[in-house]
Amino acid sequence: MTDGEAPVRLYGSNASDARQRAAFTSGTVPVAVYGLGKMGLPLSAVYAEVTGRVTGVDVDPAVVEAVNAGECRVVGEPGLPDLVEEQVRRGRLRATTDGVAAATEASVHVIIVPTLLTDTREPDLSTVESVVRDIAAGLSPGDLVIAESTLPPGTCREVIRPVLEEQSGLERGSFGVAFCPERTATGSALRDIRGQYPKVVGGVDAESARAASLVYGELTHNEVHVVSDATTAEAVKVFEGVYRDVNIALANEFARFGDDRGFSAREAIETANRVEYCHVHEPGPGVGGHCIPYYPYFLFFRTNEPMALTRTARDVNEGMPAYTVEVLADALATAGLELADASVLVLGLTYRAGVEETRASPALEIVETLRERGADVYATDPLVDPADYGAEPVDVAELTAAHRSFDGIVLVTAHEAFDSIDWDALEPALILDGRDALERKDDDRLTTLGGSAGNRPRVLKPDHERPVALERTDGGAESEAEPDRRQ
Repeated sequence: MTDGEAPVRLYGSNASDARQRAAFTSGTVPVAVYGLGKMGLPLSAVYAEVTGRVTGVDVDPAVVEAVNAGECRVVGEPGLPDLVEEQVRRGRLRATTDGVAAATEASVHVIIVPTLLTDTREPDLSTVESVVRDIAAGLSPGDLVIAESTLPPGTCREVIRPVLEEQSGLERGSFGVAFCPERTATGSALRDIRGQYPKVVGGVDAESARAASLVYGELTHNEVHVVSDATTAEAVKVFEGVYRDVNIALANEFARFGDDRGFSAREAIETANRVEYCHVHEPGPGVGGHCIPYYPYFLFFRTNEPMALTRTARDVNEGMPAYTVEVLADALATAGLELADASVLVLGLTYRAGVEETRASPALEIVETLRERGADVYATDPLVDPADYGAEPVDVAELTAAHRSFDGIVLVTAHEAFDSIDWDALEPALILDGRDALERKDDDRLTTLGGSAGNRPRVLKPDHERPVALERTDGGAESEAEPDRRQ
Protein backbone atom coordinates (compact mmCIF):
# COMPACT_ATOMS: atom_id res chain seq x y z
CA MET A 1 0.00 0.00 0.00
CA THR A 2 1.38 3.41 -0.90
CA ASP A 3 1.03 6.51 1.19
CA GLY A 4 -1.56 7.89 -1.24
CA GLU A 5 -3.97 4.97 -0.92
CA ALA A 6 -6.96 5.13 1.39
CA PRO A 7 -6.57 2.89 4.45
CA VAL A 8 -8.77 -0.17 4.77
CA ARG A 9 -11.36 0.09 7.56
CA LEU A 10 -12.52 -2.82 9.69
CA TYR A 11 -15.52 -1.35 11.49
CA GLY A 12 -18.72 -1.64 9.50
CA SER A 13 -16.97 -3.26 6.54
CA ASN A 14 -18.97 -5.20 3.97
CA ALA A 15 -15.98 -7.43 3.20
CA SER A 16 -15.89 -10.97 4.54
CA ASP A 17 -13.97 -11.69 7.70
CA ALA A 18 -11.40 -13.59 5.65
CA ARG A 19 -10.76 -10.58 3.41
CA GLN A 20 -10.54 -8.28 6.44
CA ARG A 21 -8.01 -10.57 8.10
CA ALA A 22 -5.96 -10.67 4.94
CA ALA A 23 -6.01 -6.87 4.74
CA PHE A 24 -5.06 -6.56 8.40
CA THR A 25 -2.08 -8.89 8.12
CA SER A 26 -0.86 -7.55 4.77
CA GLY A 27 -0.14 -3.99 5.84
CA THR A 28 -3.17 -2.41 4.21
CA VAL A 29 -4.74 -1.62 7.58
CA PRO A 30 -2.56 1.06 9.22
CA VAL A 31 -2.28 0.78 13.00
CA ALA A 32 -1.33 3.46 15.52
CA VAL A 33 -0.31 2.50 19.06
CA TYR A 34 -0.40 5.35 21.57
CA GLY A 35 2.16 4.90 24.34
CA LEU A 36 5.62 3.34 23.93
CA GLY A 37 6.35 2.44 27.53
CA LYS A 38 7.04 -0.91 29.18
CA MET A 39 3.94 -2.47 27.69
CA GLY A 40 3.29 -0.14 24.77
CA LEU A 41 6.57 -0.82 22.98
CA PRO A 42 6.21 -4.62 23.11
CA LEU A 43 2.62 -4.27 21.92
CA SER A 44 3.69 -2.01 19.04
CA ALA A 45 6.38 -4.47 18.02
CA VAL A 46 3.95 -7.40 17.99
CA TYR A 47 1.41 -5.39 15.99
CA ALA A 48 4.20 -4.57 13.52
CA GLU A 49 5.23 -8.22 13.36
CA VAL A 50 1.66 -9.23 12.49
CA THR A 51 0.47 -6.33 10.32
CA GLY A 52 3.57 -4.76 8.83
CA ARG A 53 2.41 -1.16 9.24
CA VAL A 54 2.50 0.41 12.70
CA THR A 55 3.14 3.91 13.96
CA GLY A 56 4.01 4.19 17.61
CA VAL A 57 3.14 7.48 19.33
CA ASP A 58 4.82 8.87 22.44
CA VAL A 59 5.11 12.32 23.99
CA ASP A 60 8.81 11.81 24.77
CA PRO A 61 11.02 12.77 21.80
CA ALA A 62 13.89 10.68 23.19
CA VAL A 63 11.70 7.57 23.16
CA VAL A 64 10.61 8.27 19.59
CA GLU A 65 14.18 8.89 18.46
CA ALA A 66 15.35 5.64 20.02
CA VAL A 67 12.60 3.60 18.38
CA ASN A 68 13.27 5.12 14.96
CA ALA A 69 16.93 4.19 15.41
CA GLY A 70 15.86 0.59 16.06
CA GLU A 71 16.80 0.82 19.73
CA CYS A 72 14.86 -0.61 22.66
CA ARG A 73 14.84 1.44 25.85
CA VAL A 74 12.64 -1.06 27.68
CA VAL A 75 14.94 -3.34 29.67
CA GLY A 76 14.39 -6.84 30.95
CA GLU A 77 12.14 -8.05 28.12
CA PRO A 78 13.62 -11.12 26.40
CA GLY A 79 13.48 -10.85 22.61
CA LEU A 80 12.18 -7.29 22.52
CA PRO A 81 15.40 -5.50 21.41
CA ASP A 82 15.80 -7.85 18.46
CA LEU A 83 12.13 -7.59 17.50
CA VAL A 84 12.15 -3.78 17.61
CA GLU A 85 15.36 -3.59 15.58
CA GLU A 86 14.00 -5.99 12.96
CA GLN A 87 10.61 -4.30 12.57
CA VAL A 88 12.15 -0.83 12.29
CA ARG A 89 14.80 -2.03 9.83
CA ARG A 90 12.13 -3.62 7.63
CA GLY A 91 10.04 -0.44 7.68
CA ARG A 92 7.17 -2.06 9.55
CA LEU A 93 7.47 0.08 12.69
CA ARG A 94 8.16 3.76 13.12
CA ALA A 95 7.51 6.29 15.88
CA THR A 96 6.35 9.87 16.16
CA THR A 97 5.36 12.48 18.71
CA ASP A 98 2.59 13.71 16.39
CA GLY A 99 -0.48 11.84 17.58
CA VAL A 100 -2.86 13.68 15.26
CA ALA A 101 -0.81 12.80 12.17
CA ALA A 102 -0.62 9.17 13.26
CA ALA A 103 -4.38 9.12 13.87
CA THR A 104 -5.10 10.61 10.47
CA GLU A 105 -3.17 7.82 8.78
CA ALA A 106 -4.38 4.91 10.92
CA SER A 107 -7.64 3.01 10.83
CA VAL A 108 -6.97 0.97 13.99
CA HIS A 109 -6.02 2.98 17.08
CA VAL A 110 -4.69 1.23 20.20
CA ILE A 111 -4.42 3.13 23.50
CA ILE A 112 -1.94 1.86 26.08
CA VAL A 113 -0.99 4.82 28.26
CA PRO A 114 -1.02 5.03 32.08
CA THR A 115 -4.12 5.56 34.14
CA LEU A 116 -2.78 7.35 37.20
CA LEU A 117 -4.29 8.34 40.54
CA THR A 118 -4.76 11.87 41.80
CA ASP A 119 -3.56 13.00 45.22
CA THR A 120 -7.04 12.16 46.50
CA ARG A 121 -6.77 8.65 45.05
CA GLU A 122 -9.24 9.05 42.24
CA PRO A 123 -8.46 7.74 38.76
CA ASP A 124 -6.74 10.39 36.66
CA LEU A 125 -7.91 9.91 33.08
CA SER A 126 -6.22 13.04 31.75
CA THR A 127 -3.55 11.13 29.79
CA VAL A 128 -6.13 8.81 28.26
CA GLU A 129 -8.38 11.74 27.37
CA SER A 130 -5.47 13.59 25.76
CA VAL A 131 -4.78 10.61 23.52
CA VAL A 132 -8.47 10.27 22.70
CA ARG A 133 -8.58 13.92 21.58
CA ASP A 134 -5.62 13.32 19.26
CA ILE A 135 -7.35 10.28 17.82
CA ALA A 136 -10.56 12.24 17.36
CA ALA A 137 -8.70 14.87 15.32
CA GLY A 138 -7.77 12.20 12.79
CA LEU A 139 -10.72 9.84 13.16
CA SER A 140 -12.55 8.63 10.04
CA PRO A 141 -15.71 6.60 9.54
CA GLY A 142 -14.92 2.90 9.82
CA ASP A 143 -12.03 3.38 12.25
CA LEU A 144 -11.70 1.16 15.30
CA VAL A 145 -10.41 2.51 18.63
CA ILE A 146 -9.21 -0.09 21.14
CA ALA A 147 -8.22 0.70 24.71
CA GLU A 148 -5.77 -1.64 26.45
CA SER A 149 -4.99 0.72 29.34
CA THR A 150 -6.54 -0.51 32.58
CA LEU A 151 -9.57 1.72 33.17
CA PRO A 152 -12.37 2.18 35.67
CA PRO A 153 -15.32 0.12 34.40
CA GLY A 154 -17.52 2.30 32.21
CA THR A 155 -14.74 4.49 30.75
CA CYS A 156 -15.18 3.39 27.14
CA ARG A 157 -18.91 4.00 27.34
CA GLU A 158 -18.91 7.18 29.43
CA VAL A 159 -15.65 8.89 28.43
CA ILE A 160 -13.89 7.56 25.35
CA ARG A 161 -16.84 7.24 22.97
CA PRO A 162 -18.45 10.58 23.97
CA VAL A 163 -15.14 12.46 23.61
CA LEU A 164 -14.53 10.89 20.21
CA GLU A 165 -18.01 11.86 19.07
CA GLU A 166 -17.74 15.40 20.34
CA GLN A 167 -14.23 16.09 19.11
CA SER A 168 -14.48 14.35 15.72
CA GLY A 169 -17.99 15.39 14.78
CA LEU A 170 -18.74 11.83 13.71
CA GLU A 171 -22.02 10.19 14.58
CA ARG A 172 -22.33 7.29 17.00
CA GLY A 173 -22.14 4.04 15.07
CA SER A 174 -19.81 5.37 12.38
CA PHE A 175 -16.69 4.20 14.26
CA GLY A 176 -15.95 1.47 16.75
CA VAL A 177 -14.74 1.50 20.35
CA ALA A 178 -13.63 -1.64 22.15
CA PHE A 179 -11.69 -2.66 25.21
CA CYS A 180 -9.08 -5.44 25.39
CA PRO A 181 -7.23 -5.52 28.72
CA GLU A 182 -3.50 -6.11 28.47
CA ARG A 183 -2.59 -9.20 30.45
CA THR A 184 1.15 -8.88 30.53
CA ALA A 185 3.87 -9.19 33.14
CA THR A 186 7.15 -7.34 33.19
CA GLY A 187 9.81 -9.71 31.90
CA SER A 188 7.47 -11.76 29.72
CA ALA A 189 5.62 -9.13 27.68
CA LEU A 190 6.15 -10.67 24.23
CA ARG A 191 5.14 -14.11 25.43
CA ASP A 192 2.04 -12.74 27.10
CA ILE A 193 0.93 -10.54 24.19
CA ARG A 194 1.35 -13.37 21.71
CA GLY A 195 -0.90 -15.68 23.66
CA GLN A 196 0.09 -16.73 27.16
CA TYR A 197 -3.41 -15.79 28.32
CA PRO A 198 -6.74 -15.62 26.48
CA LYS A 199 -7.64 -12.21 25.09
CA VAL A 200 -10.77 -10.59 26.49
CA VAL A 201 -12.67 -8.26 24.15
CA GLY A 202 -15.76 -6.14 24.70
CA GLY A 203 -17.22 -3.41 22.51
CA VAL A 204 -19.55 -0.48 22.98
CA ASP A 205 -21.63 -2.19 20.29
CA ALA A 206 -21.64 -5.60 18.65
CA GLU A 207 -19.75 -4.43 15.55
CA SER A 208 -16.96 -2.99 17.69
CA ALA A 209 -16.61 -6.32 19.48
CA ARG A 210 -16.58 -8.22 16.18
CA ALA A 211 -13.90 -6.03 14.64
CA ALA A 212 -11.74 -6.10 17.76
CA SER A 213 -12.01 -9.88 18.05
CA LEU A 214 -10.86 -10.14 14.43
CA VAL A 215 -7.80 -8.01 15.25
CA TYR A 216 -6.82 -10.00 18.32
CA GLY A 217 -7.52 -13.28 16.61
CA GLU A 218 -4.49 -12.47 14.46
CA LEU A 219 -2.28 -11.21 17.29
CA THR A 220 -2.69 -14.19 19.61
CA HIS A 221 -2.43 -17.93 19.30
CA ASN A 222 -4.74 -18.26 22.31
CA GLU A 223 -8.50 -17.90 22.33
CA VAL A 224 -10.35 -14.58 22.09
CA HIS A 225 -13.14 -14.35 24.65
CA VAL A 226 -15.80 -11.84 23.63
CA VAL A 227 -17.83 -10.52 26.57
CA SER A 228 -21.13 -8.68 26.54
CA ASP A 229 -19.79 -5.11 26.37
CA ALA A 230 -16.77 -2.88 26.94
CA THR A 231 -17.67 -2.21 30.57
CA THR A 232 -17.62 -5.92 31.34
CA ALA A 233 -14.20 -6.24 29.68
CA GLU A 234 -12.90 -3.29 31.72
CA ALA A 235 -14.20 -4.93 34.89
CA VAL A 236 -12.49 -8.22 34.09
CA LYS A 237 -9.04 -6.66 34.34
CA VAL A 238 -9.80 -4.66 37.49
CA PHE A 239 -11.45 -7.66 39.16
CA GLU A 240 -8.38 -9.80 38.49
CA GLY A 241 -6.16 -7.32 40.31
CA VAL A 242 -8.56 -6.66 43.18
CA TYR A 243 -8.99 -10.39 43.75
CA ARG A 244 -5.26 -10.65 44.38
CA ASP A 245 -5.25 -7.60 46.64
CA VAL A 246 -8.04 -9.05 48.79
CA ASN A 247 -6.46 -12.51 48.84
CA ILE A 248 -3.06 -11.11 49.87
CA ALA A 249 -4.77 -9.09 52.61
CA LEU A 250 -6.30 -12.30 53.92
CA ALA A 251 -2.86 -13.93 53.92
CA ASN A 252 -1.42 -10.92 55.75
CA GLU A 253 -4.15 -11.11 58.39
CA PHE A 254 -3.38 -14.81 58.82
CA ALA A 255 0.32 -13.94 59.18
CA ARG A 256 -0.37 -11.35 61.86
CA PHE A 257 -2.68 -13.75 63.69
CA GLY A 258 0.02 -16.44 63.60
CA ASP A 259 2.59 -13.99 64.91
CA ASP A 260 0.20 -13.06 67.71
CA ARG A 261 -0.47 -16.65 68.70
CA GLY A 262 3.05 -17.99 68.22
CA PHE A 263 2.72 -20.40 65.31
CA SER A 264 3.71 -20.36 61.65
CA ALA A 265 0.82 -19.03 59.58
CA ARG A 266 2.94 -19.68 56.49
CA GLU A 267 3.06 -23.39 57.25
CA ALA A 268 -0.69 -23.40 57.90
CA ILE A 269 -1.37 -21.61 54.59
CA GLU A 270 0.90 -23.96 52.65
CA THR A 271 -0.81 -26.99 54.14
CA ALA A 272 -4.32 -25.60 53.61
CA ASN A 273 -3.52 -24.92 49.96
CA ARG A 274 -2.95 -28.61 49.38
CA VAL A 275 -6.69 -29.05 48.95
CA GLU A 276 -7.96 -27.89 45.59
CA TYR A 277 -10.59 -25.51 46.97
CA CYS A 278 -8.12 -23.38 48.96
CA HIS A 279 -5.92 -20.82 47.19
CA VAL A 280 -4.53 -18.45 49.82
CA HIS A 281 -1.72 -16.22 48.53
CA GLU A 282 1.51 -15.50 50.40
CA PRO A 283 1.88 -12.86 53.12
CA GLY A 284 4.57 -10.22 52.90
CA PRO A 285 5.67 -6.70 53.83
CA GLY A 286 3.20 -5.01 51.49
CA VAL A 287 1.73 -4.94 47.99
CA GLY A 288 3.65 -2.92 45.42
CA GLY A 289 3.83 -2.28 41.72
CA HIS A 290 1.85 -0.32 39.21
CA CYS A 291 -1.39 -2.28 39.25
CA ILE A 292 -2.67 -4.19 42.30
CA PRO A 293 -2.39 -1.33 44.84
CA TYR A 294 -4.33 1.00 42.57
CA TYR A 295 -7.09 -1.07 41.00
CA PRO A 296 -9.32 -0.96 44.10
CA TYR A 297 -9.58 2.80 43.62
CA PHE A 298 -10.88 2.18 40.10
CA LEU A 299 -13.85 0.44 41.73
CA PHE A 300 -14.39 3.06 44.43
CA PHE A 301 -14.69 5.67 41.66
CA ARG A 302 -18.26 6.85 40.91
CA THR A 303 -20.14 4.17 42.82
CA ASN A 304 -22.57 4.25 45.70
CA GLU A 305 -21.60 0.72 46.70
CA PRO A 306 -19.56 0.82 49.95
CA MET A 307 -17.10 -1.87 48.73
CA ALA A 308 -16.36 -2.60 52.40
CA LEU A 309 -14.38 -5.80 51.83
CA THR A 310 -12.19 -4.26 49.13
CA ARG A 311 -11.52 -1.16 51.24
CA THR A 312 -10.63 -3.23 54.30
CA ALA A 313 -8.22 -5.35 52.27
CA ARG A 314 -6.52 -2.24 50.97
CA ASP A 315 -6.17 -0.91 54.52
CA VAL A 316 -4.62 -4.20 55.67
CA ASN A 317 -2.09 -4.24 52.85
CA GLU A 318 -1.22 -0.58 53.25
CA GLY A 319 -0.53 -1.27 56.92
CA MET A 320 2.00 -4.03 56.29
CA PRO A 321 5.13 -1.85 55.89
CA ALA A 322 4.46 -0.27 59.30
CA TYR A 323 3.78 -3.71 60.75
CA THR A 324 7.07 -4.98 59.31
CA VAL A 325 8.94 -2.22 61.09
CA GLU A 326 7.09 -3.06 64.31
CA VAL A 327 8.13 -6.72 64.06
CA LEU A 328 11.74 -5.65 63.61
CA ALA A 329 11.48 -3.26 66.57
CA ASP A 330 10.15 -6.09 68.75
CA ALA A 331 12.99 -8.39 67.71
CA LEU A 332 15.55 -5.70 68.48
CA ALA A 333 13.92 -4.94 71.83
CA THR A 334 14.14 -8.62 72.77
CA ALA A 335 17.87 -8.33 72.14
CA GLY A 336 18.03 -5.24 74.34
CA LEU A 337 18.30 -2.63 71.58
CA GLU A 338 15.92 0.22 70.78
CA LEU A 339 15.07 0.85 67.14
CA ALA A 340 16.00 4.52 67.54
CA ASP A 341 19.55 3.45 68.39
CA ALA A 342 19.85 0.79 65.68
CA SER A 343 21.44 0.61 62.27
CA VAL A 344 19.14 -1.19 59.84
CA LEU A 345 19.88 -2.53 56.36
CA VAL A 346 16.96 -2.87 53.90
CA LEU A 347 17.53 -5.48 51.21
CA GLY A 348 15.63 -4.65 48.02
CA LEU A 349 13.81 -1.44 47.12
CA THR A 350 11.96 -2.44 43.95
CA TYR A 351 8.51 -3.90 44.42
CA ARG A 352 9.41 -7.21 42.80
CA ALA A 353 12.60 -9.22 42.39
CA GLY A 354 14.37 -8.59 39.09
CA VAL A 355 12.07 -5.73 38.07
CA GLU A 356 13.32 -2.14 37.93
CA GLU A 357 10.16 -0.56 39.29
CA THR A 358 9.63 1.12 42.66
CA ARG A 359 6.09 2.46 42.34
CA ALA A 360 4.23 1.71 45.57
CA SER A 361 7.04 -0.57 46.71
CA PRO A 362 6.59 -1.39 50.41
CA ALA A 363 10.36 -0.98 50.85
CA LEU A 364 10.08 2.77 50.36
CA GLU A 365 7.59 3.11 53.19
CA ILE A 366 9.69 0.82 55.37
CA VAL A 367 12.71 3.07 54.78
CA GLU A 368 10.64 6.16 55.57
CA THR A 369 9.18 4.65 58.75
CA LEU A 370 12.57 3.47 59.99
CA ARG A 371 13.96 6.98 59.51
CA GLU A 372 10.99 8.54 61.30
CA ARG A 373 11.62 6.25 64.25
CA GLY A 374 15.25 7.32 64.48
CA ALA A 375 17.10 4.35 62.98
CA ASP A 376 20.15 4.75 60.77
CA VAL A 377 18.89 3.33 57.49
CA TYR A 378 21.01 1.65 54.83
CA ALA A 379 19.85 -0.16 51.72
CA THR A 380 21.07 -2.17 48.79
CA ASP A 381 19.38 -2.97 45.49
CA PRO A 382 21.01 -4.15 42.26
CA LEU A 383 18.57 -2.18 40.09
CA VAL A 384 18.13 1.24 41.73
CA ASP A 385 20.17 3.71 43.78
CA PRO A 386 19.11 3.67 47.45
CA ALA A 387 20.25 7.29 47.80
CA ASP A 388 17.29 8.29 45.64
CA TYR A 389 14.95 6.87 48.27
CA GLY A 390 16.43 8.23 51.47
CA ALA A 391 18.77 5.39 52.45
CA GLU A 392 22.54 5.18 52.66
CA PRO A 393 23.71 2.97 49.75
CA VAL A 394 25.54 -0.26 50.51
CA ASP A 395 27.02 -2.48 47.83
CA VAL A 396 26.16 -6.19 47.96
CA ALA A 397 29.87 -6.94 47.60
CA GLU A 398 30.50 -5.18 50.90
CA LEU A 399 28.06 -7.55 52.57
CA THR A 400 29.76 -10.57 51.07
CA ALA A 401 33.13 -9.35 52.35
CA ALA A 402 31.69 -8.40 55.75
CA HIS A 403 32.89 -4.81 55.47
CA ARG A 404 29.80 -3.45 57.22
CA SER A 405 27.94 -4.33 60.40
CA PHE A 406 24.27 -3.71 61.21
CA ASP A 407 21.94 -4.28 64.11
CA GLY A 408 19.03 -5.35 61.95
CA ILE A 409 18.45 -6.49 58.37
CA VAL A 410 15.08 -6.53 56.58
CA LEU A 411 14.71 -8.56 53.40
CA VAL A 412 11.91 -6.86 51.47
CA THR A 413 12.61 -7.90 47.87
CA ALA A 414 14.39 -11.19 47.23
CA HIS A 415 16.69 -10.21 44.35
CA GLU A 416 18.88 -13.02 43.02
CA ALA A 417 21.95 -10.92 43.83
CA PHE A 418 21.26 -11.47 47.52
CA ASP A 419 21.92 -15.21 47.19
CA SER A 420 25.64 -14.46 47.51
CA ILE A 421 25.37 -12.77 50.91
CA ASP A 422 27.50 -14.35 53.62
CA TRP A 423 24.98 -14.23 56.46
CA ASP A 424 27.42 -15.67 58.99
CA ALA A 425 29.73 -12.72 58.34
CA LEU A 426 26.89 -10.36 59.26
CA GLU A 427 26.49 -11.79 62.74
CA PRO A 428 25.16 -10.65 65.19
CA ALA A 429 22.65 -8.70 63.05
CA LEU A 430 19.01 -9.69 63.58
CA ILE A 431 17.36 -10.71 60.30
CA LEU A 432 13.71 -10.15 59.37
CA ASP A 433 12.80 -12.13 56.25
CA GLY A 434 9.74 -10.47 54.77
CA ARG A 435 9.43 -12.98 51.90
CA ASP A 436 10.27 -16.33 53.52
CA ALA A 437 13.14 -16.48 51.02
CA LEU A 438 15.98 -17.53 53.31
CA GLU A 439 16.75 -21.13 54.16
CA ARG A 440 18.43 -20.41 57.52
CA LYS A 441 15.65 -21.99 59.56
CA ASP A 442 18.05 -22.93 62.37
CA ASP A 443 19.35 -19.37 62.77
CA ASP A 444 17.99 -17.94 66.02
CA ARG A 445 18.65 -14.46 64.65
CA LEU A 446 16.04 -14.99 61.93
CA THR A 447 12.40 -13.87 62.09
CA THR A 448 10.00 -14.40 59.20
CA LEU A 449 6.79 -12.46 58.68
CA GLY A 450 4.05 -14.95 59.40
CA GLY A 451 6.61 -17.56 60.41
CA SER A 452 6.71 -16.76 64.12
CA ALA A 453 10.33 -17.78 64.61
CA GLY A 454 10.75 -19.91 67.72
CA ASN A 455 6.92 -20.01 68.10
CA ARG A 456 7.08 -16.98 70.36
CA PRO A 457 3.73 -15.19 70.69
CA ARG A 458 4.05 -11.47 70.10
CA VAL A 459 3.16 -9.19 73.00
CA LEU A 460 -0.34 -7.84 72.51
CA LYS A 461 -0.43 -4.06 72.53
CA PRO A 462 -3.30 -1.65 73.14
CA ASP A 463 -5.07 -0.67 69.94
CA HIS A 464 -3.73 2.86 70.06
CA GLU A 465 -0.15 1.53 69.96
CA ARG A 466 -0.60 -0.81 67.02
CA PRO A 467 0.82 0.26 63.64
CA VAL A 468 -1.57 1.85 61.18
CA ALA A 469 -1.35 2.36 57.42
CA LEU A 470 0.54 5.39 56.22
CA GLU A 471 -0.94 7.55 53.52
CA ARG A 472 0.43 7.00 50.02
CA THR A 473 -0.54 9.30 47.19
CA ASP A 474 1.61 8.21 44.26
CA GLY A 475 -0.11 6.88 41.13
CA GLY A 476 -0.05 3.65 39.17
CA ALA A 477 0.06 2.88 35.49
CA GLU A 478 0.64 -0.26 33.49
CA SER A 479 -0.72 -3.55 34.69
CA GLU A 480 0.73 -6.98 35.15
CA ALA A 481 -0.85 -10.39 34.72
CA GLU A 482 1.27 -12.43 37.14
CA PRO A 483 -1.03 -15.25 38.26
CA ASP A 484 0.98 -16.51 41.22
CA ARG A 485 0.58 -16.00 44.95
CA ARG A 486 3.36 -13.46 45.45
CA GLN A 487 2.93 -9.73 45.97
